[in-house]
Amino acid sequence: MSSPRVATLPRDEALARAREAAVIEQMAELNVFRTLLHQPAVAKQINDLLVTLLFRSRLDARLRELVIMRIGWVTRSDYEWTQHWRVARELGIPEEDLLAVRDWHGHAGFSSADRAVLAATDETLADGRVSDATWARLEEELPSVEERIELVASIGCWSLVSQLLRTLGVEVEAGTASWPPDGRSPG
Repeated sequence: MSSPRVATLPRDEALARAREAAVIEQMAELNVFRTLLHQPAVAKQINDLLVTLLFRSRLDARLRELVIMRIGWVTRSDYEWTQHWRVARELGIPEEDLLAVRDWHGHAGFSSADRAVLAATDETLADGRVSDATWARLEEELPSVEERIELVASIGCWSLVSQLLRTLGVEVEAGTASWPPDGRSPG
């Protein structure tokens, strides 16, 4: 897409709408919310889900970020990949593990839990559900039902976010290089 389908709101306007809608200021600074805040009720609901999954989750942050990076790669969402590259690196996830989500099956650095959540992500993206075999692996790797529910919610949430980003044409923030670290995008 050559240009956004929906313009980002000016920063001050986005912040004002965010205050009215009870969207946290940190989110309102991002282009995704500067776009979504054209419809404050939708922005609020997405904000609440993201805040829950990012900051109040029982699911391990490493697993969540591998899921998000995989979704960004498979769905060709430059914004999602680029934003979460930064988040994942700040969490200390090694660059080689993040790059390996591009074609994760052969990466020796992934644990059995990493592999289970990546398989669940791929299956959900392809078929809309996690297979029985992969679910059994998840039951072994993620000890609580809460974690497994949050995993499925995370896959669904960031799939939705990817669809919004790509359809609305949300651009990465000014001054941010696309597809870190090497600029390589999905084929």
